[in-house]
Amino acid sequence: MPLKNHYYYDEENCEFVPIEYNRVEQVVYNLSIWILSGVVLSSIGIILLSSYIGTPSELALKAENEALYSQLETTRSTLSELDEELSEIAERDNEMYRSVLGMEKLSYEERQAGVGGTDPYSEFDVYSESTSELLKWTASKIDNLERRIGIQQLSFEEVKQYYNENKEKLSHIPAIKPTGGVLLSGFGMRDHPILGYPRQHNGLDFRADIGDPVLTTGTGTVKFAGTKSTLGKVVIVDHGFGYETLYAHLSGFAKGIRKGVSVERGQQIAMTGDSGLSEGPHLHYEVHYNGNPINPLQYLFADTSPEEYAMFKEISETNTRSMD
Repeated sequence: MPLKNHYYYDEENCEFVPIEYNRVEQVVYNLSIWILSGVVLSSIGIILLSSYIGTPSELALKAENEALYSQLETTRSTLSELDEELSEIAERDNEMYRSVLGMEKLSYEERQAGVGGTDPYSEFDVYSESTSELLKWTASKIDNLERRIGIQQLSFEEVKQYYNENKEKLSHIPAIKPTGGVLLSGFGMRDHPILGYPRQHNGLDFRADIGDPVLTTGTGTVKFAGTKSTLGKVVIVDHGFGYETLYAHLSGFAKGIRKGVSVERGQQIAMTGDSGLSEGPHLHYEVHYNGNPINPLQYLFADTSPEEYAMFKEISETNTRSMD
C-alpha cells in the first residue's frame, strides 16, 4: 500500500508543501498497516468461532459429552438386559425352587422393592431434558436392580436354609434330568406324530439312542416295571410325599429293577428305546403330584444350568409336536 502524502503549511511562501518519506519509512508504514489489518481480522474470526462454533476446549468438551451420552445409552440397553435376566431368575425361584419345596412365593411387589417419597434424582434437573431423563432412568434402574438383587440373595438363603432343614424329604423329590439327551418336546397340547391330531402330552420327550441309561430323578420305590399299552415298556417310581415319576418307551430294565425295589436318586433303572407308540428312540418322562400330571420342566433344577434351563423352556414353548 503506497504511503499517502502529508502536507505542511509554509507561512513564508503561503503554500502547502508535501512531506516526502524515504524508502524505509514507506516499508515500515506498509508493514504496520498489514499487521494491524491481520490482527483485526483474526480477532473478528476468533469472536465468530467462539460465538457460533466454540473454542477448542469447548469443542473437546462437547465431543466428550457426546461420547458420554452414547455410553449412557449403551448402559441403558445393558441394564434392560440385566433387568430381564433378573426377572427370569425371580420367576425360576418362585416356580421351581419355592414351588417344588412348598415354600410361599414372593410377590411381584415384594421383589420390585419400590421406594416412595420425593424425587431422589432431582439433582439431574439442571441438565437438558434428554440428558436429565437418561441420567434419572439410569440411576433409578441401578438402584432398583441393587435392591432386587439383595432381595433375591435373601430368597436364595431362605431356600438354602429350608433345604438343609428338609434334606430327607427333598432327596425324594424329582430334581434331576432322567437322561443326558436334549429336550425335544414339552408338556401340554402337542400334535401326535402318528395319530395325526393334537392331544395332551403329559410329560417331556428327551432325545436318546436305544440303550442310553435312564436315571431315577429322586429316591423312592419302584411301583411298576412292565408294559403299558401305547407307552411301551414303563417304569413308575413312587417317591412318597405325593410324588411319582414315569419313564416310558424303554428298551429294557436295569438289573434288579422290579416292583417294590428301593432306588436312589441318580441310579440307573432302565435303558431308552422306542417301544410302544413312538416315532423313534427317545425317553418320555412324566412327574405326577397327588395323582395329577404336572410339568416336569419345573423339576429340572438340581443338575440344570440356567442356560440349559432357558434352552429347554424355549423348546418346550415353541415345539408343538411330540415324539409319542
